[in-house]
Amino acid sequence: MSKTDYDVIIIGSGPGGYVCAIRCAQLGMKVACVEKRDALGGTCLNIGCIPSKALLHASERYEETNYKLKDFGIDIKGVSLNLKNMMKHKNDVVAANTQGIEFLFKKNKIDWLKGEGKITAENEVTVGKNKYSAENIVIATGSDVVSLPGIEIDEKKIVSSTGALVLDSVPKKMVVIGGGVIGLELGCVWSRLGAEVTIIEFMDEILPGMDGEIRKESRKIFEKQGLTFKLSTKVTSAKAGKSGVDLELEPAAGGKSEKMKADIVLVAVGRKAYTDNVGLDKVGVDVDERGRIQTGEFFDTNIDGIYAIGDVIAGPMLAHKAEEEGVVLAEMLAGQSGHIDYNLVPGVVYTFPEVANIGKTEEQLKEAGIKYKKGKFPFSANGRARAMSATDGFVKILADEKTDRVLGAHILGPEAGTLIAEIAAVMEFGGSSEDIARTCHAHPTLEEVVKEAALAVDGRQLHM
Repeated sequence: MSKTDYDVIIIGSGPGGYVCAIRCAQLGMKVACVEKRDALGGTCLNIGCIPSKALLHASERYEETNYKLKDFGIDIKGVSLNLKNMMKHKNDVVAANTQGIEFLFKKNKIDWLKGEGKITAENEVTVGKNKYSAENIVIATGSDVVSLPGIEIDEKKIVSSTGALVLDSVPKKMVVIGGGVIGLELGCVWSRLGAEVTIIEFMDEILPGMDGEIRKESRKIFEKQGLTFKLSTKVTSAKAGKSGVDLELEPAAGGKSEKMKADIVLVAVGRKAYTDNVGLDKVGVDVDERGRIQTGEFFDTNIDGIYAIGDVIAGPMLAHKAEEEGVVLAEMLAGQSGHIDYNLVPGVVYTFPEVANIGKTEEQLKEAGIKYKKGKFPFSANGRARAMSATDGFVKILADEKTDRVLGAHILGPEAGTLIAEIAAVMEFGGSSEDIARTCHAHPTLEEVVKEAALAVDGRQLHM
């Protein structure tokens, strides 16, 4: 064992941090993980991915029971919402997951250093009154909510995603500032439960950065579900009072302002790297203009022995991206090699229907001057989707015009987050649309839409 207390100390126990800790331990290192929360798992498990998905699934079942099951010949009367029990379900799911991380730490002999961790010198982390030394320090402190100038988040009437997960009643009117992933997911939850939801987006379309066709079509579907959108609009003021929140809006390009009133306002305009109070300035770790830690190819900072992964560095703020980085870094510290292709990190929006994407969009390919072929197939022409009454959306596959190599894929439809995995695997091996088209897919399944989209790249789809 080294002269230091630990081979590796990881600050932060979110998906990047705890996965990195486990892999380091598996590789024979003595590991500690610092976490200031009362539970492990970081934002994702405690106040992010997991609780939001629990509420998304529960609210989807509620809406299905109220409005959709009759189409399957199932008549149910007297359905009512028990929000307290729904929140209990969410809390139970969170507890099971966080306790699972605790078990994994014990199984892998990882020490949990409870408290706020700061780098106080090279190879030194201070937690409370205790100092610990390590050959390697990994910063995995994740991200925090971005606020808007002049809008105070009180987590009561003007809430972040954290507050939106613990509302004790369904608001009559909710305004969501931000038409990205978080805003759409939580907007859908409360809309399904009975709120009148308006989503305000500064850009000219929702889901910035995603494929243009997906963005437009998904908005149309969400509008049919009851969401109202105000695009190319900015919120200039939001003030909480006894009777709710008063908002002032104006066109993004400037113009006449208007007023709105809501019971609850959700601010969901993005997240920022959490690098405050970590001690970066103490040892001189470089950050960029957005406060993200600057790293090299091997997640190394400008200070020897200090590394960073996850939301605190450049790249998409996704739990699975952080996990992959944690594994690769652990293996590099053990003398092995590792690699992540950031072009092949899938993104998923867990609305209904789901939205999933990987690789390049049509807009990106056009901008880069890359010639491509497109194959597109709708769920409305799929037998399983019809049986499920889930026919909205489509699969789109983009392939290189000459080599047929898959360059990107975009899915709007049921179980899109699951369906994208097949395409991710093909792209990881440099596969072509023909590889997908020639693979036998079970019938009747939603996966057949992926196969048909691959066939459509060559203009030979079979069921349309």
